[in-house]
Amino acid sequence: MRISCQEGLLPGRDFAEKLQKAEAYGFDAVELDGGALDDDARRAERKRALTGSRVQASSICGGIHHRFIDIEPAERARARESLRRQLAYAAELGALGPILVPIFAGANRMPDLRPFQSRWDLCWSLWLEIVREIDADAKEAGSLALVEPLNRYEANFLNRLDQAKDAIAEVGATHVRIMADFFHMHIEEARIPVAIEAAGGLIAHVHLADSTRREPGSGSIDFVSGFRALHRIGFQGAMAFECGLSGPREEVLPRSVAYLRRCLAEAGAV
Repeated sequence: MRISCQEGLLPGRDFAEKLQKAEAYGFDAVELDGGALDDDARRAERKRALTGSRVQASSICGGIHHRFIDIEPAERARARESLRRQLAYAAELGALGPILVPIFAGANRMPDLRPFQSRWDLCWSLWLEIVREIDADAKEAGSLALVEPLNRYEANFLNRLDQAKDAIAEVGATHVRIMADFFHMHIEEARIPVAIEAAGGLIAHVHLADSTRREPGSGSIDFVSGFRALHRIGFQGAMAFECGLSGPREEVLPRSVAYLRRCLAEAGAV
């Protein structure tokens, strides 16, 4: 398993310096800011810096219009087009793929149509059709679309790994996979290791944050048991820091990476 860091957490005057800091702190990879990639010059800067660097791109986070589920066809089309661009950037930059969220709680305008369908059921029916579309887009781009379940306070649809798994399985998607976030799992899953093992090989990427939503090691999440479960399902992907920091990044980031290395060793996952 590789340890990655979102580029925005890394210090540095430019992206090349951020990569140097990432390597010095013990990271294996970097999660790219999708919002920067729509700018041709900034994307070219990242491509140049990644060439020859030991630290490579793991994934892309951001830059996607997260209204895949919406009552307006124009909003859904905008979301799909933004994902297509990010899928192409992932293929260009050697990243596994972009991370997407079906819809955030405050943006969910789907109606409750009971007794025909509840809001959840309506979202689910639409989501299955959307998964078919994004699977085709990801296959064409040669990337993976990474779906992230969020906790109930941030999304009122798709909160757990099993829900993401069921949609992928029902559609038979080959290029849509799960992005499992330890912070969201800490809220939504009864037992994180059980949820991870049930999702199995559909987990392609992981986000790291502790119960404080700060760096791993700053809270109460049992990362060892989670890493054991990831090891048992044969996960060999990247796990990216997506969190706040409890102190200066120059101190906190290398300390947290060292903590995670110890957790991986204890889990037998090195």
